[in-house]
Amino acid sequence: MTLKDRDKAHLWHPLTQHKLHPENIAITRAEGCLLYDENGKEYIDAISSWYTCMYGHCNPFITKKVSEQLDKLHHVVFSSLTHEPAVKLSEKLIEILPENQNKIFFSDNGSTSVEVAIKMALQYHFNKGENRNILIAFEEGFHGDTFGAMSVSGLSVYNGPFEKFFLEVKRIPTPKADNILSILEELKALASTGKVAGFIYEPLVQGAAAMKMFEADGLNQILQYCQSQNIITIADEVMTGFGKTGKVFASDHIETKPDIICLSKALTAGIMPMAVTSCSQDVYNAFYSDEIGKGFFHGHTYSANPLACTAALAGIELLQSEEIQDSIKRITNAHEAFDKHIKLHPKVKSTRQCGVIYALDLNVEMERYGNLRDKLFNYFLDNGIFLRPLGNTIYIQAPYTITKEELHKVYNVIEEALDTL
Repeated sequence: MTLKDRDKAHLWHPLTQHKLHPENIAITRAEGCLLYDENGKEYIDAISSWYTCMYGHCNPFITKKVSEQLDKLHHVVFSSLTHEPAVKLSEKLIEILPENQNKIFFSDNGSTSVEVAIKMALQYHFNKGENRNILIAFEEGFHGDTFGAMSVSGLSVYNGPFEKFFLEVKRIPTPKADNILSILEELKALASTGKVAGFIYEPLVQGAAAMKMFEADGLNQILQYCQSQNIITIADEVMTGFGKTGKVFASDHIETKPDIICLSKALTAGIMPMAVTSCSQDVYNAFYSDEIGKGFFHGHTYSANPLACTAALAGIELLQSEEIQDSIKRITNAHEAFDKHIKLHPKVKSTRQCGVIYALDLNVEMERYGNLRDKLFNYFLDNGIFLRPLGNTIYIQAPYTITKEELHKVYNVIEEALDTL
């Protein structure tokens, strides 16, 4: 019996309606940008396995570091104890994060990093004796699948059955030149209630909203106003972090820095699950008290796992290397060249790019998980490319280690797919 057949017996996959999609491709190994299935067929992983494996699969530099750590300390509880990988990672993160960040809180994944941030924002005001229970978020934002993260997410395709259980959230549009003044007026009205605790946002690129992009200036004005009203600002950099937008963090493009930042995915280069919620000293000070109840009583069993911390340290070392920085520039330039060509295709409605993140919209109406989207998905797989279209949006977020030849194959297969529509 094949691995694919054995999978059907007991496994329940994420974001899958199994009655409509009963089979999953069985991957047996991966190296660099390539995935290999049980029949030996290879696929270029053009989305870095949900934006995690940015230095390629089984990167020998990272796996060697993790292997060495495995012989020293593979896990220890992080409440009352500490260890060198966590300390070193905190020091390294503070070195590369925006200058106002000063404290690091570990959790397990992107959703939990957001959950931690939301709880920090709410308790920050609670500890100060203020009853603030409203959160602000962008329309079409996505921040994860746990309840707090779902509450601030605006994609009902994921949230429908649970919305009546959510926290109170007010949504605002993403900023553009023609709407920023109305957004600021809306913010003033919300702030005047004295009930707004925090504002959470994906800086510059909304990933699950099909790589929807917006400019830094409008966001900067929103952040400035929120901070003037002591509204805690939370940058969800789970997708955008670690070089993808052309800077280490998307927040580096924006003058006003957030109070809290959420990190995961490429944090550990796809090697181990881990997340970080960083915050300013001011946020931390609201919890620093002689009163036990003002402490932040949130914890995960695998918080600051030494192996994950080691993978993160190795990933950051690679990110800062000349080789990877050159690769980021090369991919960015290649996307720009591809864009000049593909935007003229009669099936392309619009295109956009931010660093190594590239997306194009088809001028064909498609459901997010509809039949036409599935045909595109399967066409890519048949031609050895792993891409996951979001409705009528095809996007690329390939590993920094992708070769020129592999990247051009991705471009060619996309263009061939458009020709078949």
